[in-house]
Parts: sequence; C-alpha cells; structure tokens
Amino acid sequence: MSKAIITLTTDFGEKDHFAGAVKGAIYSELDTIKIVDISHSISPFHITEAAYIIQNAYKNFPPGSIHIIGIDSELNPENKHIAVLLDGHYFICANNGIISMLTSEINPDKIVEINVHDEIESNFPVLDVFVKVACHIARGGTLEVIGKSISKIKQIVGIKPVVNSEANQIIGTVIYIDNYGNVVCNITKTLFEKIGKGRSFTINARTSSFKEVHKRYSDAINFDTPKDIRDEDGKKMALWNSSGYLEVAIYKSNPSTVGSASTLFGLKYRDTISINFN
Repeated sequence: MSKAIITLTTDFGEKDHFAGAVKGAIYSELDTIKIVDISHSISPFHITEAAYIIQNAYKNFPPGSIHIIGIDSELNPENKHIAVLLDGHYFICANNGIISMLTSEINPDKIVEINVHDEIESNFPVLDVFVKVACHIARGGTLEVIGKSISKIKQIVGIKPVVNSEANQIIGTVIYIDNYGNVVCNITKTLFEKIGKGRSFTINARTSSFKEVHKRYSDAINFDTPKDIRDEDGKKMALWNSSGYLEVAIYKSNPSTVGSASTLFGLKYRDTISINFN
C-alpha cells in the first residue's frame, strides 16, 4: 500500500513553513508515497469552506486515498481528532464538522476517535498526529489500532437550506466564494428540482434576481450576436456549478479589476439566497 496517495487541505497558506514541514515528515516515514496539495489557501479556521473543497476534490482521487485536513485542528476537550473511512477514502481531521457535509450524503463505513496522543508530544497535530495516522493507514494499518470507534460526529450548523411549509420557497445561504468571486450557496440542483417540480421561479440574491439557471457559464452569452456588440463583460448569471450547487456569477469576472459576483451583488459568507416558486 506504499503507493497510496496522501492529500493535504489546510489553511497554512504559502508563506510559512507548515505545509513543507508536513510533507517532509510524510516523506521521512514513507519516501515512495505520493503527496498531492488540494489547497493550502483555505480561509483561516473556515470549516465550511474546507468542507466544500474537500467534498468536491476527494472523489476525483482513486479509492484508498488518504486525505489530511488541517483546519482548526488543535486538540482540546471539545475538538477531538478523528479518522473516517467513507466512500472508499480515508479522512483525518478534527471532529469540528468538516466531514459532516460528506456524511450528509454518504454514510461512513467507520469512524474512530484518534487516541495515540499519549505516545506523541505535539503542539502541531497535523505534523505529528495526522501524519503518523496517515502513514499508518498507507502501510495497510487499520483504524482500530489508532482509535476507538464512535458512531456520531459534529455537524456544521446552517449548511442545509430551509424549505417553507408551503413548499414554494427555498432559503439558502452562501457557503463558498471562489477565486473568481463567484458565490456558491447550499441549494443543490436535486433539492431545486424536488421542490420546484418544473414551476417558474425567481432567485433573489441581495441586489440581483434571476429567472433562469444555466448549465455552463457560456450559456449566458448569445454567440449569434456579433462579437463587437455582444453583451459579455459584466453579464450576471445563475448556474448549476460542476458540484451541483447553485452559483451566482459574473461572466469572466476578475475581482481585482471589473469586480465579481461577491462584490457587485454585495454577497458574503452566510448571506441569504432564496428561490421563490410561482
């Protein structure tokens, strides 16, 4: 199993030594392992952002991959460490809700609360504890050796949209803003189709509203119109992104120049986006 892949998702950033130190520790134990950086640019301690990214990244890796998630990982009585086997993948992280976005869709095969801390003196758990656990799994070790089985994990509060009693409105919240300033909310296409049942609708996102949802960014552009008079720059749109979530966007936006959906619509994390069905 030495050919396993270990991925890293953290809020370490690129300036400090943390990400490099973690990779060095892994290679010191398993010099033939493959390490893949998913992201080290998660906003500091941003559990929901990390959950969204790992949810949409892990399924592209082969089964048996091991995913270290270093977000809010300092050990304390309310923030234990866990290892989870889910959908053929292993996840090592703090029990702070990060995995709950995954477990809302797929039941985990096994969850253990890591209990090897007495053997490891550490104030940098990702480096010391998570690496030890990941390398143990990569060598073919079982979860039972490094922890005790538990049945429940913490949930992220507020990641599920609300449907009103008349079933004519879905109220969602912003869960992620990407590098282009596009705004992702927690309303999925599956829920939209289940509640909407083909009815017409209006999406309200603060200062903007939408009456259609596109499949691709370019669907918002009429390519039959000559390019020199085509309405492209600043074109606002709603679409189902590649992860199946509702996203509001500006076509070919650049947050540092022309602005983005986040800045132009005045949307930030946890703001409300609603869909009203007629």
